[in-house]
Amino acid sequence: MLTLLGMLILGLIAGAIARFLVPGRDPLGLLGTALLGIVGSFVGGFLGSLVFEGAAELRTTGLLGSILGAVIALLVYRRLVDRRAPA
Repeated sequence: MLTLLGMLILGLIAGAIARFLVPGRDPLGLLGTALLGIVGSFVGGFLGSLVFEGAAELRTTGLLGSILGAVIALLVYRRLVDRRAPA
């Protein structure tokens, strides 16, 4: 239970920082920002394992890796949402 709570808090912090670093409006609430940070943690962990270990492993990472992963996830999210928007 404590691990889940910690992951939500870390995800919220990482997601909020990523949303601050990437300019623009996003229709994400508090829960969406936390999920962005959690997804970012997995993205950052995956990229870190590829770069530093040469192995593709899906795992979580610390705050800096979570922020970097959340920025990447936010940019991908925006790209997908922009494609679905009617012209």
